[in-house]
Amino acid sequence: MRARPGVDVPDHRGRTGLDRAGRELDRNPGVVVRDVELTSRGWHVLRRTTFDYRRRDGRWETQARETYDRGNGAVVLPYDTGRGRVLLTRQFRYPAYVNDHPDGMLVEAAAGLLDADDPPAAIRREAAEELGVHLGPLTHVLDAYMSPGSVTERLHFFAAPYTPADRTGTGGGVEEEGEDIEVLEVPFTEALAMTRDGRIADGKTILLLQWAALHGPFAPHPADTDGTTPPSRRRSPAPADAAT
Repeated sequence: MRARPGVDVPDHRGRTGLDRAGRELDRNPGVVVRDVELTSRGWHVLRRTTFDYRRRDGRWETQARETYDRGNGAVVLPYDTGRGRVLLTRQFRYPAYVNDHPDGMLVEAAAGLLDADDPPAAIRREAAEELGVHLGPLTHVLDAYMSPGSVTERLHFFAAPYTPADRTGTGGGVEEEGEDIEVLEVPFTEALAMTRDGRIADGKTILLLQWAALHGPFAPHPADTDGTTPPSRRRSPAPADAAT
């Protein structure tokens, strides 16, 4: 039998057994995995899985789904309540460009894959590389599957305070990895307006900015109802580094 890279022998990243993912799943008695086919093994992995699925009326049927496995990731919204600002990025995203975005230059919260790190360590790494900033205490906002119909990735959402003194460099990402990232320091009110007029069209970023406005560092507090408490004197969310 011919050796199959990524299955029987190591592929270009030293991986084997890529066709095993999902074969042992038994947490849902209404799903029985029958076969997993490795259809692409680039930097990330595309699989076609065939499984039996029990419908709500009790009938079983065989279905097949393609899943794109790029690992899990983390995203962060750095905020400065004293100056009413947030740190964002702008970079070229070809998938958005080919799907009707005017120029593919998306404004986003800094994010990246976990690789071998836990989520807090990964997002601190990404903040240093992309934004050139040392983050204050992390607040864990939520975890979410952003495209569960085809992508396996679970994204860990964080927010963290920063000040001008926490800027450690120019950011910009890792050039060897093809990154060319512009760092944007934006007034929070402007960033929120950008989610409404389409200048920010990235889902994870919209979610974090909405959270910041409704429940996070820029959310109204009871003392704000008369307009007397400025953002610089509002309390930041409780840090959650140790609990993440």
